[in-house]
Amino acid sequence: MRSSNPVFSRRGFSRDNGYAGFNAAPQAGGPAAVQTGNPYAGTNPYAQPAQPQQTHGAPPQADRMTMDDVVMRTGMTLGTVVVGAAVAWLMEMPLELAIGAALIAMVLGLVQAFKRKPSPPLILAYAAFEGLFLGALSGAINEQFEGAPMQAVLGTMAVFAGVLIAYKTRIIRVTQRFYRFVMAAAIGFVLLTAVNLLFMAFGGGDGLGFRSGGLGIVFGIVGIVLGAAFLALDFKQVEDGLAYGAPREESWLAAFGLTLTLVWIYLEMLRLIAILRGD
Repeated sequence: MRSSNPVFSRRGFSRDNGYAGFNAAPQAGGPAAVQTGNPYAGTNPYAQPAQPQQTHGAPPQADRMTMDDVVMRTGMTLGTVVVGAAVAWLMEMPLELAIGAALIAMVLGLVQAFKRKPSPPLILAYAAFEGLFLGALSGAINEQFEGAPMQAVLGTMAVFAGVLIAYKTRIIRVTQRFYRFVMAAAIGFVLLTAVNLLFMAFGGGDGLGFRSGGLGIVFGIVGIVLGAAFLALDFKQVEDGLAYGAPREESWLAAFGLTLTLVWIYLEMLRLIAILRGD
């Protein structure tokens, strides 16, 4: 099963492109059972056939992903986004160029999503172009609603902290049912957004009204809630990767996924704030 993220095709921590938390048949005594206390948490997707004088199937300890790896790679990726955004903001990049940067970022993100292995240069390039887009868009909105981008940043940080606390205290439990519900809701959200864009392109105005007024506020809140759900799925992905002994390079996938989700939340937060502060 593929991973949990707005880029639906991004793979998870598994050699067969599956989502490590859900793709394995339940079996007692797996590594996840040690960490979670559940003896039927699942088998190790990285386990190798036993070799003579070899008792462990996971990669050597030195080559395994650690939480420090995830934090460092995520910091590098988000830092690149911030630098790109600062450049676009200070240079007052036109929105026309920003849209071009967004399209390039989307292509780079899709290329990484379909690659079997993470590519750090590709991920950082995606982050740079995404930052340019966010910086230009934030600057344009700040001209109309001063302080809105900072409010969106603070709101995104609050959502991240809240979901992390809820996940660690098990208020949010990521199960297969949770995964399926979130993915179904996300597909519906994206389809409605696409239909709204088509109506805007051919009919003018705000299309179906999903981006203004009361309906726009509801739609924005739903987008933020979906982003929060994706964060929980990303946390589960990282947790499983650590438990299963994922290779160190997989930490770049964690950074990529978390960056995608935080960008999603920031954009929805920025849009909602603009609606609330608009006429």
